[in-house]
Amino acid sequence: MEKLVERESAPRNPLTAAPALAVQFFLIPLAVVAVAVGVYVGFRSLLTDARTPQDYLREVQMGGSARRWPAAYELSRLMADPKVRADKTLAPALVKAFQQADGDPQVRRYLALAIGRLDPPLPPDAIADLTHALDDPDGETRISVIWALGSSGDAAVVPRLIPMYGAQDADPGIRKMVVYALGALPGDEQTKTLQAALQDEVADVRWNAAVALARKGRHDGVGVLRQMLDRRYVEQTVKRDVRLDEDRDPIADVMISGLKAAATLKDESLKPSVTVLSQSDQSLKVRDAALEALRVIG
Repeated sequence: MEKLVERESAPRNPLTAAPALAVQFFLIPLAVVAVAVGVYVGFRSLLTDARTPQDYLREVQMGGSARRWPAAYELSRLMADPKVRADKTLAPALVKAFQQADGDPQVRRYLALAIGRLDPPLPPDAIADLTHALDDPDGETRISVIWALGSSGDAAVVPRLIPMYGAQDADPGIRKMVVYALGALPGDEQTKTLQAALQDEVADVRWNAAVALARKGRHDGVGVLRQMLDRRYVEQTVKRDVRLDEDRDPIADVMISGLKAAATLKDESLKPSVTVLSQSDQSLKVRDAALEALRVIG
């Protein structure tokens, strides 16, 4: 009995207890983490979509109604990759799919965006089909088509776009995109329309017009650009929420667009506003853009 008591009361050797502690506090949690990582990787491998643009095109052309527009969306997203755009067989296939999608607004919207992301010049039949789609009854489709034509680099579409700005049924989204497209396209034929858009009742349209004129080297929109560099004014005008979870700040986006336009123009009258932003604006992105604009302006 004495030996048993002595054995129980003897101090534990910490070196003997170390392996058990290691299992309890290190190996078991590590095993749990490893299992969790394995499950995550497994699910990710199941969800990873390795389909090619050609696979999405086949789904757009042959899939069911519930699968066609998601495939068109994924295709438009893939077209942002220069390596994908390097495939010269995609252009005619996209145009053919756009022609066949007549009557399906969602599919046509995303296919128009995909065509607009092709490297210019676009195939002649693409320009013809997109121009014809400017009369599409769906407003969102028309907006996507206008953007695609603006990205085409083809000045021949300018006369077709100009009347769309002043059309009686032109909603703000249409006017905004028309002004953007006219600014992106070469030539001076659209100058009067862009100057008129500086007086538009919608701020987004005025801002697009000022930036577009600056890209063409014209100072007509300097007054509007100065408003874009005024944080208080922009905050009162922009009604969209700042999304911290997405690192998006629409107020800063407007101001940065104004700063880039100011740098393009190198207009000395804008330099005081740019200097103030570079020193004290609450957004680091805006301050960085202002500093870059100052370097360009000199």
